[in-house]
Amino acid sequence: MKILGIGNAIVDVICKVEDKYLLDNELTKSTMKLVGEIEFKKLLSTLKIEDTVSGGSVANSIVGLSQLGNKVGFIGKVNDDDLGQKYEDGLKKEDVKYFYSKKKESLATGTCLILITPDSERTMCTFLGTAGKINNNDVDINSVKNSEMIFLEGYLWDEGDPKSAFDKAINNSNKVSMSLSDLFCVERHKSEFLNLVKNKIDITFANEQEITSLIDAKNFTEIINFGKELKKTIIITRGEKGSVAINKGMVTECESKKNLKILDLTGAGDLFAAGYLHGYINNLTVQESLEKGTEMSSKIIQQIGARLF
Repeated sequence: MKILGIGNAIVDVICKVEDKYLLDNELTKSTMKLVGEIEFKKLLSTLKIEDTVSGGSVANSIVGLSQLGNKVGFIGKVNDDDLGQKYEDGLKKEDVKYFYSKKKESLATGTCLILITPDSERTMCTFLGTAGKINNNDVDINSVKNSEMIFLEGYLWDEGDPKSAFDKAINNSNKVSMSLSDLFCVERHKSEFLNLVKNKIDITFANEQEITSLIDAKNFTEIINFGKELKKTIIITRGEKGSVAINKGMVTECESKKNLKILDLTGAGDLFAAGYLHGYINNLTVQESLEKGTEMSSKIIQQIGARLF
């Protein structure tokens, strides 16, 4: 198998809202907020659902890789409930091998409200449910060892059980890639993430905001210098400024696509990672890999949701 993704198995619930809705509910635009079940249900009761999709950041990337013809798999914890079954069916429909046997859990399958404002930005409220309780027993060690690479998400990392799952996967992997996921994650786990990036991760994906926070950079030159000293690969997305790969001291840049009809930025980073990793595992150049990432992210932001169709 080419790539095994390990991440939060989250069902995305997509809703359109006005900016006032975010203000009224004290939500910060373009960020992800973890909420409890009560708050989640309260928010959900005030919204009109546009669509429901099997989601989660790394799962979105893995589906993108599958759609590009790669043999891929995924590990993520769900409950043996209606949403858990929908989640599994959604992955199998996309030809992704699911290496997790669901069982009855005390918590429901994880769910994420994706609130899309008129400017196409997405603000997320996530009830992790049983997804956030993943532990080392949930990681199929053979599927890790039989994959050329694992792809992890920052959203998944947390003290306790999730960390044990992370460690088991990393310690048995052939190569490790990871997305920092969100500014919220970076600021919550800064020292742990910096240690992972420096010592455990072969390819790190981050947007400019996340990497700036991770290393407390004052400008982009400091980020470039950090990447050069690292002797690993860091891929940085910069929105309209395009993307940058820092690989073995070399800096490669790629422009963003212009004049796009942007509908929803959900999944832009996830599909960018899918495109880049597709290039990497199929021996394309760094430039070609960045271009594939740009192509994939450009497609996804011109439709609603984080799955290409």
